[in-house]
Amino acid sequence: MEFNIQDQVIRIAPRDASRLLLVLSNRLRDKSGFALATLNLDHLVKLRRDPAFLAAYAQHDLIVADGNPVVWLSYLAGRPVGLVPGADLVVPMAQLAAEAGASVALVGSTETALHAAGEGLCARVPGLVIAARIAPPMAFDPTGPQGAEVIAALRASGAGLCLVALGAPKQEIFAARANAALPHMGFASIGAGLDFIAGVQPRAPLWLRRLAFEWLWRAFASPRRMLPRYARCAAILPELMRETWRLRG
Repeated sequence: MEFNIQDQVIRIAPRDASRLLLVLSNRLRDKSGFALATLNLDHLVKLRRDPAFLAAYAQHDLIVADGNPVVWLSYLAGRPVGLVPGADLVVPMAQLAAEAGASVALVGSTETALHAAGEGLCARVPGLVIAARIAPPMAFDPTGPQGAEVIAALRASGAGLCLVALGAPKQEIFAARANAALPHMGFASIGAGLDFIAGVQPRAPLWLRRLAFEWLWRAFASPRRMLPRYARCAAILPELMRETWRLRG
């Protein structure tokens, strides 16, 4: 499944969680590195408006479908992919890192949340080593000197996997830059995944997620932030449906 945005092809691959985890396991063991993005409808809106975000996405070698609308669009195109939420990948990726003998760095959120997330991950994954916890300031610029400082700290940490929780587009822009500087390290942009592990942000119950209503939970939890976002997503859906339908041919 792919999306063509301003002549740039954004391709979803691997197409499901099992294939992704196999690729990640091999990359972590081989220390070959990667940049993983989790594509959702909000990203597709931002990619059309933000050239820097689009350029960063183009540098990611692994992209999965994080959102039911993206999965539904793939079926409309006749090129189905599986749902792979970034938040669901946090613990499995930590397990793969531990099995490969790779330590993990956490970047984003707050110092308090990162401490709790690290403790939570270590409790779930025996043998996991947290090599660094880095909480950049709110005005963090992934393309400027602050980004360079975080990359230097990651290099010094010796981590093999970095979980990036800066929110889009900062996390993807940082991951693309950092992966180019540290090609032996894996970078995965996981949004609120660390906050969920830390317990500082509640996630929708599993039954609600299975019904594809996690967006409704988030809308009620943070209406001033989420309702405008969902309105922009709804506005772009007809165009995306036309584009993906043409792929059937």
